[in-house]
Amino acid sequence: MSDEKPPKTAATNDRRTAGKRPADPGFSDPHFSDPMARPRYTGLPSFMRAPYQEDLAGVDIGLIGIPFDGGVTNRTGARHGPREIRNQSSMMRKINQANGINPYALCRVADIGDAWIQRPFELAGALQEIQTFFDAVHDAGITPLSAGGDHSVTLAIFRAIARNRPVGMIHFDAHCDTGDDYMGSKFHHGAPFRRAVEEGLLDPKRTVQIGIRGGVNDRDVWKFSHDSGMRVVYMDEFYDRGPRDVIAEARKLVGDDHPTYISFDVDGLDPVYAPGTGTPEVGGLTTLEAQIMLRSLQGLNLIGGDVVEVAPPFDPSGNTALVGATLMFEILCVLAQALAARRG
Repeated sequence: MSDEKPPKTAATNDRRTAGKRPADPGFSDPHFSDPMARPRYTGLPSFMRAPYQEDLAGVDIGLIGIPFDGGVTNRTGARHGPREIRNQSSMMRKINQANGINPYALCRVADIGDAWIQRPFELAGALQEIQTFFDAVHDAGITPLSAGGDHSVTLAIFRAIARNRPVGMIHFDAHCDTGDDYMGSKFHHGAPFRRAVEEGLLDPKRTVQIGIRGGVNDRDVWKFSHDSGMRVVYMDEFYDRGPRDVIAEARKLVGDDHPTYISFDVDGLDPVYAPGTGTPEVGGLTTLEAQIMLRSLQGLNLIGGDVVEVAPPFDPSGNTALVGATLMFEILCVLAQALAARRG
């Protein structure tokens, strides 16, 4: 029997190289040197295939997941929204063909992880945990763009980014979310903007709510919106006027120079486009109308945004998460342009 050892091959490598990634052989297509340009079925999913980093240094716009739905009043599932939006956001590309914006050329964009909650069963404490995460983001000078989660999380974001002055808001939704206590709780997804006004975080006279509709048990359920000075655009009015006219009014109300936040609840869309949500209402916005309005926000002093209430368990097709990812990309583009404009 020979003592001669067989030559080492890729299959018989020794332990010094076992488990190591093979050396990069180079790419025949130079475009593939950019991870965002590689086939979209490859790699680990991050928001829009942006680099993932939990270190906040060197980030201009932070893409953030908020996997929390402790504030819903009926159908849960939005806690799974950020993970599935990340997955579907692999379909996003770098340049917005409609307006020519490449947010990655304007700003340093990164997925900075999740504002996940250690004690999700106590609502007020959970919102405090989310706020603590966003306090750090805000203190690092990062503009946040978030994926919920239910709409109660926006209150926690406001507590961080609006603690020094109230902000204005352009809000797309089927519901005003300015209700009051519900089943013994002040904090739920039907009341964040009432609480935000009461806490001095949201300027109601610079708040526009678009797409409101659906049946109610109390005719005055959204009385707070009207009494505080918010501009409420019910769906019938929207249908008569169209997206460009409505968003032109919204721009005037929030003003070009004052800080403004974008909040998009996917139930503002008709459920034929976004069935995977907790409180669907028929007769809503189309996805194209939503895109037209978001693109029309260029030039405003935008300081953050979110897309909330994507509940993947109610849409096995993944389409609602794809819609959520697409809306996030539209918001990212106008946020990046606003941030670049502030820098001069």
